[in-house]
Amino acid sequence: MKRDRGYYMNLALKLALKAKGKTSPNPMVGAIVVKNGRVLGKGYHEKAGSPHAEIMALENAARRAKGATLYVTLEPCVHFGRTGPCVDTIIKSGIKEVIIGMLDPNPLNNGRGIEILKRHKIKVKVGFLEDKLKKLNEVFIKYITKRMPYVTVKVGQSLDGKIATQSGDSKWITSDKSRGYAQRIRSRFDAVMVGVNTILRDNPKLNAWFSGKQPIKIVVDSQLSTPDNANIFSKQGSVIIVTLPTRPGQETENRKILSQKAKILEVKEKAGQINLKDMLKKLTRLEITSILVEGGGTLIGSLFDEGLVDKALFFIAPKIIGGKEAISSVMGKGIDRVDRAIKLKEPKLKRLGEDLLVEGYV
Repeated sequence: MKRDRGYYMNLALKLALKAKGKTSPNPMVGAIVVKNGRVLGKGYHEKAGSPHAEIMALENAARRAKGATLYVTLEPCVHFGRTGPCVDTIIKSGIKEVIIGMLDPNPLNNGRGIEILKRHKIKVKVGFLEDKLKKLNEVFIKYITKRMPYVTVKVGQSLDGKIATQSGDSKWITSDKSRGYAQRIRSRFDAVMVGVNTILRDNPKLNAWFSGKQPIKIVVDSQLSTPDNANIFSKQGSVIIVTLPTRPGQETENRKILSQKAKILEVKEKAGQINLKDMLKKLTRLEITSILVEGGGTLIGSLFDEGLVDKALFFIAPKIIGGKEAISSVMGKGIDRVDRAIKLKEPKLKRLGEDLLVEGYV
């Protein structure tokens, strides 16, 4: 049975997904070598620094690659990074045609790979399953084009939007099933972020229970009031504390202690608070491409106010907490008119035991 190009590109996409959450700061890429309707080689990019998908597929196909077609989800690279240019290996392999899912958004490449392949008389076709592939690498696309991390907000709340009672009690609003699902999500991100009040109130570890890959833990703490015995300083995962610059002669003892346990990242001030945009830019320079923000309401609200959120995950338990002093999941300044409310795009609804997960783009 003859297969179309979309079929083979879909196979390459599925290969790319095997490395979900493992390739940062690189994209997820899959590749296959096909000749006379037979798949002769497969490969995907496993992690930054390891061979790219095209190289893996061509090595898998070996000499059989000569005269074959290479399907790859992302345009092959021409620049030196952690590895060498993929186009050189493709040219040497004897591949006669390259089918590319989408252009590389990286300005260092972006069409140059295609140009070089064509110059060496290799047929090139571009644009297969582009919408799916852009979703696959939405984190990389934002990181490489805007030099900003992809920000996802995750909230576990009651039906009336509370994340704690008026006394501060918050264990547990959502179900075991919701919390387990949220834990699995953590390992897909480079970092998990919370405000200092979440540390002081809940003292979370912020670890990913079900993964060997631990996200970096980021605490937004303008006054450096994080306790030096907080659970985030467990052996698993490194810690970054984001704070305001300290004036000469004002360095505190707590700052000296915390600097031995975490990286202290100073960012600009905005109205006496952390400048969130400057914070994200500086985190990008540390090759942090994706951040899962888990609280609290003030930090999440401020990120929404500043237009810095890309995606939202709301785990909603069928419970009503009430109380005007109870802590809400999204605070900040908010909006003054309902018609200016942030509306989630492409919303999805998932059932998790008794809870509901509402997921969408901002």
